[in-house]
Amino acid sequence: MHEAPVINLGGFHLDLSVLIMLVVTCAIVFVVAKLATRKLSVENPGKLQNFMEWAVEFVRNMISSTMDWKKGKPFLSLAMTMIMFIFVANMLGLPLGIVTEYHDAEKAKIFGQEITTVTSVLKEQHEEHPGEEAHAEVAWWKSPTADLSVTMGLALLVFVLSHGLGLFKNTKSYLKHYVQPYPFFLPINIIEQLSKLLTHGVRLFANIFAGEVLIGTIMTLAKASIFGAIFSIPLLMVWDGFSIFVGAIQSFVFVILMMVYIGQSIESHDEEHEH
Repeated sequence: MHEAPVINLGGFHLDLSVLIMLVVTCAIVFVVAKLATRKLSVENPGKLQNFMEWAVEFVRNMISSTMDWKKGKPFLSLAMTMIMFIFVANMLGLPLGIVTEYHDAEKAKIFGQEITTVTSVLKEQHEEHPGEEAHAEVAWWKSPTADLSVTMGLALLVFVLSHGLGLFKNTKSYLKHYVQPYPFFLPINIIEQLSKLLTHGVRLFANIFAGEVLIGTIMTLAKASIFGAIFSIPLLMVWDGFSIFVGAIQSFVFVILMMVYIGQSIESHDEEHEH
């Protein structure tokens, strides 16, 4: 298993691979959005413009399925950005991987900072096998959504947004639903909301992480022997194709759940006034 390039900076443990891949994901999404809207044309739209128009319509229909469009329209940009970001993030670990090896703890540094995960692994190997050469492999390129901190961060963003809308835009009905149908349901309703946060982030992480683990296993098989290399080629092609499907589905599931949670918050406000 490859190690993550973690450094200690100001008391914080920073995974550089996650930070790098988040920047790459944001850059790709920004470039695609910029190119798609650079030369808009009604009479002769380009292929990228047609694709983006289809994507916007798809997201619009997604929002409309969870709430009235008049209420959901302000969230179109959020949903569009989120689905593009998650899809691109899911795909980044498929085409390539960048792995470096370290044998000397003194050289396990970047920007003058010690890569703590590498030095700890090398130290453990030296202690267990004093006479053997220690080594550690570090993965620099991967899908950022294969990291739990990223997916839980996205889920937390949705959690705060949806509950913020409920708390500040329809305070009375939002607080009331925690004690429905009876006041003693309060702990159960709180646990339900927390479980939504947990499952929202873990579902995305688990699917993408499992896919990358299997890709790593296939690549290990390819290094084992000539027969393993031959067998791994079609296996990797099939799994990459399936992973694209899974990545697309997971980006859709994450965003549709986001809109469901927001829609529930808004609908509770309207229902309070209707009654």
